[in-house]
Amino acid sequence: MTLVRYADRPDLRARRFAELSGVTFPEYMHHNEPGNRYWGRLYSDFPEFQVALVDGDELLAEAHAVPLPWDGTLADLPSGWEEGFVRGMESEEPATALMAIAISVAPSRQGQRHSGRMIETFKDNARAARLESVIAPVRPTLKERYPLIPIERYQEWRRDDGSHFDPWLRIHEHVGGEILAPAAESMTIVAPVGTWEEWTEMSFPDDGTYVFPGGLAPLVVNDGVGVHVEPNVWVLHRV
Repeated sequence: MTLVRYADRPDLRARRFAELSGVTFPEYMHHNEPGNRYWGRLYSDFPEFQVALVDGDELLAEAHAVPLPWDGTLADLPSGWEEGFVRGMESEEPATALMAIAISVAPSRQGQRHSGRMIETFKDNARAARLESVIAPVRPTLKERYPLIPIERYQEWRRDDGSHFDPWLRIHEHVGGEILAPAAESMTIVAPVGTWEEWTEMSFPDDGTYVFPGGLAPLVVNDGVGVHVEPNVWVLHRV
């Protein structure tokens, strides 16, 4: 298995592996406005921060990130994934931190500690670029089972041994991450009800608030339009 940066392997950028995010994240997450606008530019503008773990020609995992200005305070944290992505792509101020955009691991390779290895690549690349830290708007994997619990409460949950209740947050802490703050409005997806019905394979026959498979928070339907605001948790990795 080999870690490669897209900056070092232009041939991979030309071939562009079928991105793992298409099979590791729910369909609706591919339809937020900043993601649609900027995702392709990650490879052209910041290829040194896009990393693939490969085994021969097999893509095992990918890690995506964007550098951004952050003064190290809670007050200057972006509101979530979307604001951080926009800041990284549009700000003219010098970058001081690296923001994790996504980690994707092939379904057949999950449970083999590749996620922790990809988190380490964020820190390695930030260090190489002389950035001060890595911040990650983490999508807690078990939150989908508790969509009605506010993220502010969920992020405080611990197991009896003191480790975090959520397995993805637990991995981040295991490799040195520190929970900073909730990001209650990290990503917003707005679409017609018919589109949401295709994405979720559910029917939404009336206005109201709905729990749907995979959602970390409910979907609010009003006048034929569904709005989902996904919560995340900010985690800091010191470089």
